[in-house]
Parts: sequence; structure tokens; C-alpha cells
Amino acid sequence: MIRKATSEAIGTAFLLATVVGSGIMGERLAGGNVAIALLANTIATGAGLVALILTFGPISGAHFNPVVTIADAWEGGRPWRDVPVYIAAQVLGALLGVAVAHGMFGEPVFAASQHVRSGAAQLLSEFVATFGLLSVIWGVSRKSAQFTPFAVGAYITAAYWFTSSTSFANPAVTLARSLTNTFSGIRPTDAPGFIAAQAAGALAATALFRFLVPARSIKPVLPIVDTATAEKEVA
Repeated sequence: MIRKATSEAIGTAFLLATVVGSGIMGERLAGGNVAIALLANTIATGAGLVALILTFGPISGAHFNPVVTIADAWEGGRPWRDVPVYIAAQVLGALLGVAVAHGMFGEPVFAASQHVRSGAAQLLSEFVATFGLLSVIWGVSRKSAQFTPFAVGAYITAAYWFTSSTSFANPAVTLARSLTNTFSGIRPTDAPGFIAAQAAGALAATALFRFLVPARSIKPVLPIVDTATAEKEVA
């Protein structure tokens, strides 16, 4: 569990460093062109997700997302006793990632965001974004788990552009992004609505795939390696 928690924390930290750091870099280099800044942010995030899931998936499943962890436990993919540890690691990792991104770009360690993301359209977008993410994870991982990293990266890249909220789809990411007053931030007062919409989207997608694929063959995002067994086999 220590290895899994460390994997989730470091993976989520790198994810937030990628999201926040590429947002800062994109905004600084785009010369006021928001579309170019968002494109840079999108490409970095999608590519980073593929790399991170491939790297940490064999250790912890590479959730990096509390609603993915809860949905996985609900479907029997992991014990419920693991959930609090995973979520704590994800939230702490997300905060670390923001702090590191700020440090790399000379920003304050934390700063409450002033970026307004409110209204029914934004909440609907987060529901749709998270529903789509969990649908991709369940649909791909149940039959072709090895393609999940690429499917998730591709989906998030697309969802940055087809949702008005730019697809946070992750409560840990939402909390952490409320502490960056940069391109990718969200006002702390807007975060609870996003998190509620994300939870609803994840619940709906998981229920849907219980219906679509009733013969459960649940797998994590990537198969977790039993390191103890692997070490014995090598010996």
C-alpha cells in the first residue's frame, strides 16, 4: 500500500505540474491569444497523461482521481479500505504538483484563483466530461486494458475543447487548481459545484456500464504488478 500510495501521489503531482505549468507557459508565450494558450495546455496535458498512466499504472492502477478510485471500489476492483489512502495521496500529490509548478515559474507557492467558472453550463460540462472519462475507462479497460492510457489521453485532449469547463473531471485536480491564480485556475467558491457534478458524472457512467457489460471483468486502468512475486521470479 505504501508503494501504491506513493505512486498515486507522485503521479498526481506530475499531472498537476503538467496542467498548471503548461498553462503558465502557454499564456506567457501566446501573446494574449487564449486559443493558442489553451492548445498548448491541452497538448501537454493529454501527452502527459499517457506517459504518467504508462509509468504508474502497473504499480497503483494510475487513478490520479478520487472518483475513479471510488468507482473502482464500487465495482469490486479494489477493497474499500484502500480508498481513503488513495484519495489522501491524490489530494496531497495534487497540491504538491501546483506548488512545484509555481516554483518553476516564479509564482507564489499557493494563491487563491480569481478565475470564474460558474453557472449551469459549466456544471453540465463537468458532468459530461467526467461521465465521458469514466465511460472511456470502463469501456476500454474491460476489454483492452493495454490501450487505456492512450484512450484516456485522447479523451481528455478532446474534452478540453468540446466542454466549456475545459474538462477538469477530477475532484483532486479541482481542489488543487483553486490554489493557482494562473491560466488553469478555478475560484475556490466554484470548486464545490464542479466536484458535485464530477461525482454525479462518475456515478452515472459506472451505473451505465454495469448495464452495458453485466459480465464484469473489472481491471484497474492498467494491471497492477505484484512486485513481491515478480522479485521471486527474477531470483
